[in-house]
Amino acid sequence: MEVVPLSSAAELGAVAADAIETLVRRRPDAVLGLATGSSPLPAYQELIRRHAAGAGPSYDAVRCFTLDEYVGLPAGHPETYRETIFRECTDGLGIPRARIASPDPTPDGLPEAGARYEAAIEAAGGVDLQVLGIGADGHLAFNEPGSSLASATRMKTLTAQTRRDNARFFGSVGDVPRHVLTQGLGTILRARHLLLVAAGAAKAAAVAAAVEGPVSASCPASVLQLHPHATVLLDPDAASRLARLDYYREVYAGKPAWQGI
Repeated sequence: MEVVPLSSAAELGAVAADAIETLVRRRPDAVLGLATGSSPLPAYQELIRRHAAGAGPSYDAVRCFTLDEYVGLPAGHPETYRETIFRECTDGLGIPRARIASPDPTPDGLPEAGARYEAAIEAAGGVDLQVLGIGADGHLAFNEPGSSLASATRMKTLTAQTRRDNARFFGSVGDVPRHVLTQGLGTILRARHLLLVAAGAAKAAAVAAAVEGPVSASCPASVLQLHPHATVLLDPDAASRLARLDYYREVYAGKPAWQGI
């Protein structure tokens, strides 16, 4: 795992965008895994800004897989994660919507939805780079504390706290769906590069537990320690509780430019 403390959320977005663009230039048909939430937004906004300025690569052949999807919202609802990723990332990059895959919450197909999504990722050759955020309790996607570290895509029941946290996107907590389809921790680990971005003091304890604590289902993001190519990009607030912060800064500052992230 490489931990990269950065000077600001803007720099975090720029470094994450650099990593994605480098991959797409090297492999125009790259498969990207995209997370929603506040943490990846600076990266998506920077990618869109560069693309609009004509400085980014072509995304015409890129394929994308989202991390999760609500169960129970009608297709096209603005708060589905599919619509959210269109709005916040892929439409601005000109990626055809037909090339964006997400878990299928159609009621009749729910029992097999996880297996179908796993098969679709495998058929695409796997995810080359998976963008991730982290929850304040250490969750990845909707893998809450206690989730199996080997879990696959499946339906999960949202906790009352998670529904309260997400109520700001809906009219009330009663409007927040009770279930989601989410990639599992085992699914996430199969991506070739994991790129976790975290900003804000509210994420500091979870980041410290994930990076420096034991690998444990109590902190699902700690599973990143098991991955051969995991990069953790942090703004100053998110990095503030790391015991080895000075070490991470020194190592990143001395890294040869050709290595990238």
